[in-house]
Amino acid sequence: MSRSIAQTIATDLGIREAQVAATIELLDGGATVPFVARYRKEVTGGLDDTQLRTLDERLRYLREMEDRRGAILKSIDEQGKLTDALRKQIDEADSKARLEDLYLPYRPKRRTKAMIAREQGLEPLADGLLADPSQDPETVAAGFVDAEKGVADTKAALEGAKQILMERFAEDAELVGSLREEVWSTARLKARVVEGKEQEGAKFSDYFDWGEPIHKIPSHRALAMFRGRKEEFLSLTLSVDPEDGGPGRSHFEDKVARRFGIVDQGRPADAWLTECARWAWRVKMSLHIELDLTGRLFEAAEEEAIKVFANNLRDLLLAAPGGMRPTLALDPGFRTGVKVAVVDATGKLMDTATIYPHEPKRQWDQSLAVIAALCQKHGVELVAIGNGTASRETDRLVADLIRNYPALKVTKVMVSEAGASVYSASEFAAKEFPDLDVSLRGAVSIGRRLQDPLAELVKIDPKSIGVGQYQHDVGQGKLARSLDSVVEDCVNGVGVDINTASVPLLARVSGLGESLARNIVAWRDENGAFRQRKQLKDVPRLGPKAFEQAAGFLRITDGGDPLDRSAVHPEAYPVVRRIIEATGTPIDQLIGNVKLLRSLDPERFTDETFGVPTVSDILKELEKPGRDPRPEFKTAEFKEGVEEMKDLKPGMLLEGVVSNVANFGAFVDIGVHQDGLVHVSALADRFVKDPREVVKPGDIVKVKVLEVDLPRKRISLTMRLSDQPGADSRPGGGAAKPSPDARGGRGGPGKPGGKGGPKRGNGGGGGTRPQQDAGAFGGALAEAFAKAKAKK
Repeated sequence: MSRSIAQTIATDLGIREAQVAATIELLDGGATVPFVARYRKEVTGGLDDTQLRTLDERLRYLREMEDRRGAILKSIDEQGKLTDALRKQIDEADSKARLEDLYLPYRPKRRTKAMIAREQGLEPLADGLLADPSQDPETVAAGFVDAEKGVADTKAALEGAKQILMERFAEDAELVGSLREEVWSTARLKARVVEGKEQEGAKFSDYFDWGEPIHKIPSHRALAMFRGRKEEFLSLTLSVDPEDGGPGRSHFEDKVARRFGIVDQGRPADAWLTECARWAWRVKMSLHIELDLTGRLFEAAEEEAIKVFANNLRDLLLAAPGGMRPTLALDPGFRTGVKVAVVDATGKLMDTATIYPHEPKRQWDQSLAVIAALCQKHGVELVAIGNGTASRETDRLVADLIRNYPALKVTKVMVSEAGASVYSASEFAAKEFPDLDVSLRGAVSIGRRLQDPLAELVKIDPKSIGVGQYQHDVGQGKLARSLDSVVEDCVNGVGVDINTASVPLLARVSGLGESLARNIVAWRDENGAFRQRKQLKDVPRLGPKAFEQAAGFLRITDGGDPLDRSAVHPEAYPVVRRIIEATGTPIDQLIGNVKLLRSLDPERFTDETFGVPTVSDILKELEKPGRDPRPEFKTAEFKEGVEEMKDLKPGMLLEGVVSNVANFGAFVDIGVHQDGLVHVSALADRFVKDPREVVKPGDIVKVKVLEVDLPRKRISLTMRLSDQPGADSRPGGGAAKPSPDARGGRGGPGKPGGKGGPKRGNGGGGGTRPQQDAGAFGGALAEAFAKAKAKK
């Protein structure tokens, strides 16, 4: 480990270098972030999982940069051009961009015009005119004419010299870095429709004539434009004012000239040298910088999109569990029927059926009788209804069930189907239910995800869950790494029952992985339930390191040692024994004894291994062993009679479930098969910078309908219930600002995911809506936009 890396990370994170060095040593030794965050607080100085993830990402970046630095130094040295001054500059480079700027003159490249000119002996001509502009270019160039070298006349000689200077100017690291930052802060990125693609690319019509400062473009809008370019409907260009340096001259051309002491004083070579600077900017530097900055914009947008997806995924995985209660799950459908599955309190499949209450068979009463019998037979307490096609009609069926069979005492809940078909067709599902129809497997998944969202959703590729923002447009490797980290943190944060957990869930436990997870399940199948954590050591190939990393996150609820159902790590059991001895209280009386535990001073029980942070965690854990950090389970009630968009009316008050959160607002499922959008400005009666300050996926919220656009399938909602449709209702006099960035719900150019992906897109398409076109909404949104423009 390079000391400089630890220093850099410490400065970036605002922590001590010793904390960074200790953490890097743990991570390099195979420790996972959840393990380090929970059980090595003394070593890291109490860094939490968020800080550790940031440290890990920064460490990866800096190590990649160190590798690149070494490769660059080796390359330049092999060329015999590595000076002490250049080495110092490369050693001090603090970003990949700076490294590449320094390497640019030495990067192996195809033969350029400047190379050819040097081979023709024209470099002295270029150097001479740059050093002494009082010389006449034509006169000096005459001395370099040489037909044998391919220099036919003075014009050819001067052109060669020009190419040499242009390349030199364009490869000056300090100049390139300075110009890049200035262009970033001043240029506008413009999008235009590709001629002849107006109809075919209509989904990107909002960007057919669009431009804004590149450094201000939000991630969702940037990704929409990049998608339009990728699909060849849009062209993107970086616009820089060409007249900043005077008539016909760019400010940036002048900066290039000044960097090399070129000033037009009327001397014979001044005009020629100015032309060299001009063409260095226009031909070489501007294009290079444009590519750099559009790349920077994409990387920033990608990072933000991944962050949005990760945050939403975390909220979804940590959603309140309905509880391990007998559940009847319904996967709605019309022609193919409603698939029914019953799972018991452990998630085990008990029964299946297919009913046809809707068109075309309309077997309503028969369907009611079937599900009533199943509920009675299996003691069902929860009914999970998939939120896809025919979901509201099926919800009405269950409402009739509750009304007609009050003795059943069941609770109905609408459950997201996103990703259900991915599970249904997976290898794991096929092994679990080899004889079960794929569609019925989907119903099982819906029921289980109501009981325990985390345990069920880990069986699905996180990218298929559908809570992202342009997830298909970002680097899939980087996205997968981020989402995997979220899943790992969530699983270990909640803890896993080793005797009931599936292979996919166990595989996410710190230190395990799929191979060891399979071995654990195989051992369990052969030997019965684990009675103690130390039995993990009997699992084939589960060595001391894996035991250390995993044991604290695995729970045994009915084992021989009460501590095995807690988050206390086995390595810290001696600390608990000291507490028992000091208090004279048996373990079964100590656990849950809040008054006694809170009266203890953690300092009394520390030693050379376990300090105050760990002892404090142990005392808290003993108060309520294995506590679930997830919130209390609640359900939303969709309004009766509001089942399709046509049933919505402006001013209507509804209850809904937040399905997705983007930077520009929140999408809310109000039970009409099309999410409505609450723009960030309509989330609260105060300024909201980040929508996640107010809402997260899974939240139950009350909203008011502001506007319904049936042709475009857009629903505008507000959580400020005093807002009036079409009224000027912003605090201080403005209307709730319309979304400039989304087309009002699920869908758009993003590919529909069906049950295997984001069912209705969740704003994941190129249909983000620029502010200048918001008036196309009409009605309240147009009025709000007009007022906003008028106030500028």
